[in-house]
Amino acid sequence: MIEITSQKALTDTFLQQKQHFANNTYPSYQDRLSDLTKLKAILIDNQQAFIDAMSQDFGHRSADDTKLGDILSTVMGINYAIKKLKGWMKPEKKHIGILFQPAKGEVIFQPKGVVGIIAPWNYPVFLAFGPLTTALAAGNTAMIKMSEYTPNTNILLAELVANNFPHKKVAIVCGEADMAAAFSSIAFDHLFFTGSTGVGKLVMKAAAENLVPVTLELGGKSPTIIDDDIDIKTAVSRLILGKTLNSGQTCVAPDYLFCPENKVAELTQAFKGAYQTMYPNTQDNVDCTCIINDAQKARIDSLLTDAKAKGANIIPLIPDSSNGSSRKMPLTILTNVTDDMSVMQQEIFGPLMPIIGYKKIDETIAYINSKPRPLALYICSFNKAFQQKVLLNTHAGGVCINDAAFHVINDDLPFGGIGASGMGQYHGSEGFKTFSHSKAVLSRGRISLGSLLFPPFGKEIHQLVYKLFIR
Repeated sequence: MIEITSQKALTDTFLQQKQHFANNTYPSYQDRLSDLTKLKAILIDNQQAFIDAMSQDFGHRSADDTKLGDILSTVMGINYAIKKLKGWMKPEKKHIGILFQPAKGEVIFQPKGVVGIIAPWNYPVFLAFGPLTTALAAGNTAMIKMSEYTPNTNILLAELVANNFPHKKVAIVCGEADMAAAFSSIAFDHLFFTGSTGVGKLVMKAAAENLVPVTLELGGKSPTIIDDDIDIKTAVSRLILGKTLNSGQTCVAPDYLFCPENKVAELTQAFKGAYQTMYPNTQDNVDCTCIINDAQKARIDSLLTDAKAKGANIIPLIPDSSNGSSRKMPLTILTNVTDDMSVMQQEIFGPLMPIIGYKKIDETIAYINSKPRPLALYICSFNKAFQQKVLLNTHAGGVCINDAAFHVINDDLPFGGIGASGMGQYHGSEGFKTFSHSKAVLSRGRISLGSLLFPPFGKEIHQLVYKLFIR
């Protein structure tokens, strides 16, 4: 069995993994290191196969979008886990108060068991193998439900995983929405989901039936703020790759942008110059990734149609010569946008960039705070006071200052959302702890003074303890 495509196989595999974990409740350092090394080898040895499979799934996907967004990012995470694994596995010493001496306290990090991972289509390898990396580092088994939108990648992953791991340790699950619903309903020891806020609510509801702990990595509208003092071309150079990578189909891509209102025209021209240098054309350009499918393309087109009908200025940064026949889209700037437009209400997840002019930063902060808390927030400024004002007065899952999106692939930075953009974190040590149970252990030796506090109460020792510690 390579890929799981039926609900019976899904249940059978879960039970196999439960039994395997029951027989291996604390894998050794060497076992975990071996698993991570195998995972890395799958990526290193099959790069072209992954590039080809993802390009088939997207209709065309830039080889470098795959190398940067899926392969490099995942390999870096695995390398970091390998480097830090021994330290992560060590018990963490804790302070024990004088009242409870002699004793020692520590936290041991125990694998949770069988982890369920639901991966989306936009970075299918990174968002499957990323959480898998820290799940295996923590000593768990894992089942991964892949998106139905990436069938070629799924088949390749299923084959490669089956060649390197037994199903009782790591298994790939395929199938449509019915399989996703069945997957969410399993009594996993931890359920990890990456996807939209709407589907995240359904996943959390299903998990609640079995009191399964969840990590939700969702989306939202991630704002960018450009300071009045920064050079506009510099600001664009720091933002544009985070927006254009994977044609904007990235959960942490800048979603809309605040610019000093007297510089909106200058900003538009700076985007146009930078974009035309990166992508002189889209239709015949191997560096330009397609929108994943016709439904997503139609959704993005509808955002443009709605915005134009309601008075927005639509500015493609290069002429779109497709006549609607291609899913390759140029980055398009929208100005004069208003809150009643769908593009300002929905996560864009594509190559559209609304720009809002502002006069005072306080108004911008108030606007951001009036919306659901985003997965990311970006600040373009070299002014420390400006940076701190935005940092301390807004909430977001993560922040980049003078960069965009690439906090996600920095090994030791936790990644996660807040509020409507998600709950829980992973990557690095935070990922290890997410997939571990932090078990508190209080340990006493041969000597214990606890009996001094036994009843009958009212003895002098009780009065002394109350006097010393209730103050």
